[in-house]
Amino acid sequence: MPQLEVDGAALTYDDKGPRDGGGVPLVFVHGWTANRHRWDHQLAHFAEKRRVVRFDLRGHGESGGAGVKTVAELANDLIALLDHLKIERCVLIGHSMGGMISQTVALTHPERVERMILVNSIARMTFSRGRGLLMAASTLVPYKLFVATNIQRAFAPGHPRDEVRAYIKSSADTPREVVMTLYGAMRAFDVLDRVGEIRTPTLMIHGYHDVQLPVSQMLRMAKAYPDATVRIIDAGHELPVEKPAELTAAIDAFVTAG
Repeated sequence: MPQLEVDGAALTYDDKGPRDGGGVPLVFVHGWTANRHRWDHQLAHFAEKRRVVRFDLRGHGESGGAGVKTVAELANDLIALLDHLKIERCVLIGHSMGGMISQTVALTHPERVERMILVNSIARMTFSRGRGLLMAASTLVPYKLFVATNIQRAFAPGHPRDEVRAYIKSSADTPREVVMTLYGAMRAFDVLDRVGEIRTPTLMIHGYHDVQLPVSQMLRMAKAYPDATVRIIDAGHELPVEKPAELTAAIDAFVTAG
C-alpha cells in the first residue's frame, strides 16, 4: 500500500477509481480506534465510477506515528495527503472523529471542500456532570476493558456479537498512547460556535441509537449550519459497519444531487 510521510508518521492510504470519473474525488476519513477498512462497502461501490481516497489516521491501522493532542493536527495530515495527491477540491466524508477532522478542514480550507458528509459526528462533546465523571473514571480501568466498553456500546442493541468482538479486538490493537491521547483531543474539540461559517452543503447522517454521540447533540449542531440536511438511520454509532448499504445509498444520493 502507498504511504506518505507527514511529520514523523507514515500514513497508509488507498487511491482508487478513474481520475476522469464524474465529479470531484470522494475522501473518506475514519474515526477513533478504527481504520480505513470501515469504508470497504463505500470504496467498492464508488470506485467503479469516480476517484475515491481513504487512509489510516496516524497511529491507526497500517499507519505509523504517535498520538496528537488536537483534532487540528489530524486535519493537517489530511491536507498534506490532499496536497500530495494533487486534489484541489473534494467531497469529505467523515465518521465520528473523522467528522470532527472534516469540519476542521471545512473551516480552515473551505475552498478544498465541495460537499461534506458527517456520519455520527458532532461539533462539541457535551455531557452532564455525572456522565463526564463516568467518562473520566473509565480511563482508569485496564486499557483493554476501556476499549471493550467503548466499542461495545457503540453498536445498537442486537448487533451480532461475533462482529462486535472482532471490532473490539481490532480497536484494542491500536496503541494505547494513540487511543488515550486522541480521546482527550476529542473531548477538547469544540467548533460549535463556528459551524455557522461553514457554507459547504452538508449531509448529517446519524444512528438513532447512538449513545456515544447522541442524536440530540447532532441536531443542535445541524441548527447552526447554514446548509445542512439531516438523515436518521436505525443504527448505533457504527453506521459504516451496522448499515453499510443504507449509508452508501444516502451518500450516493447526496453527492449526485444537482
